[in-house]
Amino acid sequence: MKGIRFIPAYTRIRFIRFRMISFVVSGLLMFATIGLFFTAGLNYGIDFRGGTLIEVRNKTGPIDLSDMRKRVSNVGLGDVQIQEFGAPSDVLIRVEQQKGGEQNQQNAILKIKETLGDSVDYRRVEVVGPTVSGELTESGVIAVLVAIFAVLVYIWFRFEWQFSVGAVAALVHDVMLTIGLFCLLQLEFSLAIIAAILTIVGYSLNDTVVVFDRGRENLRK
Repeated sequence: MKGIRFIPAYTRIRFIRFRMISFVVSGLLMFATIGLFFTAGLNYGIDFRGGTLIEVRNKTGPIDLSDMRKRVSNVGLGDVQIQEFGAPSDVLIRVEQQKGGEQNQQNAILKIKETLGDSVDYRRVEVVGPTVSGELTESGVIAVLVAIFAVLVYIWFRFEWQFSVGAVAALVHDVMLTIGLFCLLQLEFSLAIIAAILTIVGYSLNDTVVVFDRGRENLRK
């Protein structure tokens, strides 16, 4: 194995030489993200748009998810998500908010119950209205902004204010491009994605601190 090298010895890649190109490309991608956000927008999930959550438990054991998806998708209720919820016999059904108000929401629940019949126990039925979904949207935005501000303060005290500005610029860049990808591909944007974005903030911060620490060592030299 000593003779195998994935990177040749004494390899030098002058990354800083390409910084202006990187700035231009990153700037264009960020402007494209803003444009996509205001034109195509995000494909918000039930957590943000509102809808109905139905938790069921199969009476005879593990549930065949593919069969249940096929049966429920033929009801004509729009976006219906089905996933395991804990044990293999427990399933969480998410139905998008129906047009026409509360009565249509209740009709959607009745259609789901008619489709599944008596083969399952209905453990929980919750209707998430637009008010609740609006609060979730606000809380998600606040969570991301608070995380970025906390990074700004931490880097400021840990290093210098110039470093904190650079760290926040990198964080905003990473978060914006992630959101831009969701706008471009129209992937579902849910509360789980907010948690994923906060994870990206954490990884980006870790990478930034490591690089800045090495930069500070070289500045002292």
